[in-house]
Amino acid sequence: MLICVTNRNLCKDDYLTRINQLAKGKPHAIMLREKDLGLTDYENLAGQVKELCDLYKTPLIIHQNLPIATRLKLSNIHLSMADLRLSRSQVNKFVFGASVHSLTEAKEAQALGASYLIAGHIFSTDCKKGIPPRGLSFLKEVCTSVTVPVFAIGGITKDKVNEITQTGAKGFCVMSESMTCENPVNLANDFRI
Repeated sequence: MLICVTNRNLCKDDYLTRINQLAKGKPHAIMLREKDLGLTDYENLAGQVKELCDLYKTPLIIHQNLPIATRLKLSNIHLSMADLRLSRSQVNKFVFGASVHSLTEAKEAQALGASYLIAGHIFSTDCKKGIPPRGLSFLKEVCTSVTVPVFAIGGITKDKVNEITQTGAKGFCVMSESMTCENPVNLANDFRI
């Protein structure tokens, strides 16, 4: 299962056209990350992306912005552990996941009710320059310690799919390739197991 993570700063073509093509390819979901946008700009973009995702019945995951998910009547939200701890009482109406960077965080996120986890970063990636990757052994440890689905993130490419699935991970999160691949419609297919 593939979650396409957005970053319009990596996108060299028309961003909304790319989102449309990604959604048409039917990934597990599209996560609207766009951390550099203010709330108003993020909400405006989320509305546009929601229309495209709705067109293909591809789930949209809002990153961090609970009020925006509520206003747009979206049921999927993804949070950092810090935000999950702070927003615990507000997230129960959502299907929510959490980013985890340790086994302790993975167990805590599951105990707090997370429906899925994103564990990383697994391989070296330009997004985390200078920070050593946690590796496949970390991913396997998380997968064997929780019962919710775990998605790998960080340096994930098609040639690593088998290695990742052998850890017990249920899927992959891909940002760079989602924003730069030549054929976005086929991207989800390229990551099917």
